[in-house]
Amino acid sequence: MSRTVNVNFKLDSEVKKRMEQACSDMGLSMSAAFTIFAKKVGRERRIPFEVSADPFYSESNIRYLEGIARDIREGKAHFGEHELIED
Repeated sequence: MSRTVNVNFKLDSEVKKRMEQACSDMGLSMSAAFTIFAKKVGRERRIPFEVSADPFYSESNIRYLEGIARDIREGKAHFGEHELIED
């Protein structure tokens, strides 16, 4: 029989709260949910869902958005009707 060990890590409190609620709704403890995840990763040798970067949060897009926000604050932004907007 295998021996259990404690694993400690930090989570944002709101993430933990939402996960606890989701697990509770499924009749699971967080420990059981993490055990399911760990077993699947160990068996399949992969993260069992797609992990990808959202391009919205890329460094280049963040810099672009910060530039737009700066232009708005400094009064340099010019807003007008887009050609796709119909009357």
